[in-house]
Amino acid sequence: MAETSHLMSIGQFSSLSRLSVRMLRHYDAHGVLVPAQIDPWSGYRRYAPAQLADAADIRMLRDVGFGVSAIGALLAVRGTPAWSDALRLQRETLVEELRASQGRLSLITRLLDEGEPTMSITLTRTTVPAMTAVALRGTVPTYSDEGRLWQRMMPALAGQRIAPVGPGGVIEHDDQYMDHDPDLSIFLPVPAGTEAAGELEILELPARDCLVARVTGAYDQISEAHDLINERLASEGLAARADGTLAGHAFNIYLTSPDQVSEEEQLTDVCQPLA
Repeated sequence: MAETSHLMSIGQFSSLSRLSVRMLRHYDAHGVLVPAQIDPWSGYRRYAPAQLADAADIRMLRDVGFGVSAIGALLAVRGTPAWSDALRLQRETLVEELRASQGRLSLITRLLDEGEPTMSITLTRTTVPAMTAVALRGTVPTYSDEGRLWQRMMPALAGQRIAPVGPGGVIEHDDQYMDHDPDLSIFLPVPAGTEAAGELEILELPARDCLVARVTGAYDQISEAHDLINERLASEGLAARADGTLAGHAFNIYLTSPDQVSEEEQLTDVCQPLA
């Protein structure tokens, strides 16, 4: 093992820290890991053994996706709540990226299998019955972040002793597909006459004539379900309801929930009201 009781050349420090010479120069230029000594005549950089701990933290922060500016800021707050908060936020970001990647992999698999019948989605025209529902409306970063609304709603239901009487779902309020910040209402059916307070509201939803695509399996098939609905609209000369009322918006009903069944067994009705 190399002697580390004195200042080290950049090459020796690179070997011990597992950071390339190129990256060490990059971190020096950005003030993230400045050499302990720079020879004024030759410009040679020399590092102290104590800097190996900083190098280890820098390497790990880099490997979990932080850029050089963020790394510099995080090193300054090691041992504080800000350090832990930043790591938790990055973990949430990586989980969302993983979910998106899994969705893309599933789509590639379906594209490779194109030409085979889609057995996991069935399409029917039916009347969705009227219902009284308790709802919570909010804007979330993306459609896949809908769970944040459920995390707010369920404790509120328990606090107001509101007991749902069937599977719930989500209503999309926007008149267009949103890449970011969709406006959603999650809902659960409740007995007529139920009252709600705070951020919860009671909706009276009428019976609606709908095209309903029943999805078996992962939620990443919901866009494909809309594609099948659009094909039926075109082939049969039907029109989507667009009267500006709440009853005219597309909605999903979750017949099962992830805590009840495996992903392969999930059932979701994707509903498009008709004019």
